[in-house]
Amino acid sequence: MPTQGEYLGMPVAIDDLDQPNQEFYTHCGSGALHLQACAACDLLRYPTTTACPWCSAAAYRWRPVSGKGTVYSYCEVHHAIQPLFRPHLPYLILLVELDEQVGAPNQHDGLRVTSNLVTPAGELAPEPLVRSVGIGTRVRVVLHDIGGGMALPQWTVDEAAKQPERPWRYPQE
Repeated sequence: MPTQGEYLGMPVAIDDLDQPNQEFYTHCGSGALHLQACAACDLLRYPTTTACPWCSAAAYRWRPVSGKGTVYSYCEVHHAIQPLFRPHLPYLILLVELDEQVGAPNQHDGLRVTSNLVTPAGELAPEPLVRSVGIGTRVRVVLHDIGGGMALPQWTVDEAAKQPERPWRYPQE
C-alpha cells in the first residue's frame, strides 16, 4: 500500500515500489533529516537512488545530517502552474548545499538538497522573506508533517548563523 499524505491540500503518495523515497520521507517524519550513505565509499547522496552515483555500489545505510547549509542557487516562482500555489506567489525553490561533505567527492559536486523557502513555522515564505534570501544565505531544515508518518523537508533562514551582508540575488526588474 502506498505511503500517503497531503501538502497544501494536494495528495502525496509514494508507491511501495519506491522504498528508498518511502524511507527518506518516513525518516523526516520521525523528526530528523537522514540521507543515504554508500556502504562502500561512505559518501552521502541526494536524491535517493538505487546505487551510489560515485562508485555504483547498491548497498547503503541511512545517516542523520545536521539539516544546515548554504543557499547554492534558487528559483523565484512568479507563475504558479499548480493553482494551490497561487496565493503564495512569489515563492522560492532553494538548492541548498549541506554543511556535510562540502567539496566532496570533488569541488564541483556537492551534497545539495532542493525544497521551498518557508517561515520557521513551516509556512511558505511571504514576499518580504523571499526578497531577503539569495545565494550565500545560511538556512536550516524545517520538517513539515504531511501525514502518513511522513514529513517534507523545507528550508528557513537559520537565525543562529552568521548571514552574508548581502546575499547574491538575480537583478530585480
